[in-house]
Amino acid sequence: GGTACVVTGQPFDTAKVKMQTFPNMYKGLVDCFVKTYKQVGFRGFYKGTTPALVANIAENSVLFMCYGFCQQIVRRIVGVDRKTKLSDLQNAAAGSFASAFATLVLCPTELVKCRLQAMHEMQLSGKIIQGHNTVWSVVKGVIQKDGPLGFYRGLSSTLLREVPGYFFFFGGYELSRTFFASGRSKDELGPIPLLLSGGFGGSCLWIAVYPVDCVKSRIQVLSMAGKQAGFMGTFVTVVRTEGVLALYSGLMPTMIRAFVANGALFLAYEYSRKLMMKQIDSY
Repeated sequence: GGTACVVTGQPFDTAKVKMQTFPNMYKGLVDCFVKTYKQVGFRGFYKGTTPALVANIAENSVLFMCYGFCQQIVRRIVGVDRKTKLSDLQNAAAGSFASAFATLVLCPTELVKCRLQAMHEMQLSGKIIQGHNTVWSVVKGVIQKDGPLGFYRGLSSTLLREVPGYFFFFGGYELSRTFFASGRSKDELGPIPLLLSGGFGGSCLWIAVYPVDCVKSRIQVLSMAGKQAGFMGTFVTVVRTEGVLALYSGLMPTMIRAFVANGALFLAYEYSRKLMMKQIDSY
């Protein structure tokens, strides 16, 4: 599921990070794509793909594993049998709890990904003299400058994004599946309803938490150039100096990516889960 998400959405994610971190450099999504292609070539859209793959595979593996555990915790809290189907709201709460665990593996890999994606802009703006162009050079730079804890720059803002965001993510997904099932079992849904449900869930997530993600990207990227303020400090600085709309820079590529990538994520997740369950049942 994580692999499908990255393969389909990486170019839009790269545009999102560039526009969030350096909103004055780009007039919009098309301008960002054209300038990136002219300056770095097609490979520029896939900068940070390796850490993005690691991040998404690690995050979604932990997320969906913990989602199952958290569903059982919710069943205990509401006092129902462990095989009882949860409501859409209860599934949303389980997803929100699960995202807190996923954040611990996501934050370090996302920091490396964001820095690689915005490296060219950091050099153009004069914030750094020479950029690191490989995953290993970024990792080494973080360790040398800040030590292992440096990978957790932006952890609080990542948590602030993930916990409420995944409530809307799983809530939107389950609500959409309920709509398409219309009385039937959700497990009987075909690929198109699953794609649309995943896309709807992803859209709900990003609409709800986009400003928080914008602040997180700035903290993780701009901390390369020196000490960066925390979540509230960065948030207040952006609003004062650039206005509230700066917090929504890069929203268009994010919404396109959210629908496409999360549709692919849930489609791959549901079908791979069914395949694995068949394998288990056959033993």
